[in-house]
This record gives sequence, C-alpha cells and structure tokens, in this order.
Amino acid sequence: MKSLISITICYLLISNNIYGQADIKHNPKKLIIMNTDKLTNPVVRKAIEALQSGDKNSWFALFNDKAELYDDGNKMNFRSFFEKALGHERFTSIDKIENNGRDLYGKFHSDQWGDFKTYFKFRIDQNDKITRLDIGQAHY
Repeated sequence: MKSLISITICYLLISNNIYGQADIKHNPKKLIIMNTDKLTNPVVRKAIEALQSGDKNSWFALFNDKAELYDDGNKMNFRSFFEKALGHERFTSIDKIENNGRDLYGKFHSDQWGDFKTYFKFRIDQNDKITRLDIGQAHY
C-alpha cells in the first residue's frame, strides 16, 4: 500500500510538472509580474498596466482619437497594431525612465519576435490623453 501511494504521488508530481511547463510555454504572461510603482507619470503607469494585462479597453481609452504610432521611426496604424499586440507583448523589466516619466527603456517580450530591449516614448496632451507613442528597439 505504501508503494502504491508513493507511485501515485510521484505520478502526480511528474504530470503536474509537465503540464505546468506546457502552461508556461503557452501562457508566459501568467508569469510576468512587474512592479509599476517606479512609473511616476500616472497616464504612463495606466498604459503600461493595461499593456501588461492585455486590457484593450483600458489601453485604447488612454489615447486620443488621432493617436499616432511610430515603430522604429516608421508610422504604423495605431489601432490595428495594438489590436494584434495586446495580450502578446509586454515588458519584462523597466530599466530606465526619462522625460518626466514619459520615456521608458526596458526588456520586452513579444510572442512573435522574442525578447529584446525596447523603448516606449509617450506624448501626452493637456487632457491627459496620449497623442503619440514611439516604440522601437533600444540600445542602452
């Protein structure tokens, strides 16, 4: 009886570990917990929290109707870009903050492109709406 219990426990541990690894591979965002306390600009903080959680409604609500997106200097369609990216792209760390909390540099994960260093530079109007976002690979 004792060996049957041991075998059962070993089976459960092994199968749980295998399924846990599969879950990590397919749902890596579950593991990314990033402290946003060092983000001093409240609009930027809300944007990064929405990005991290893949919350499209919160993300798009922070931008004005004519928001512009530039990816490595190339103008992109803001709405379609983030419709695809949200839930699949996120910071894994924020390493440097500049420009009164509006420019962020850090490590980033994209389910499609992998891991790399990036920057996000937010322009915010007097109504606390984001009017432009510049993103791209960073070399810091």
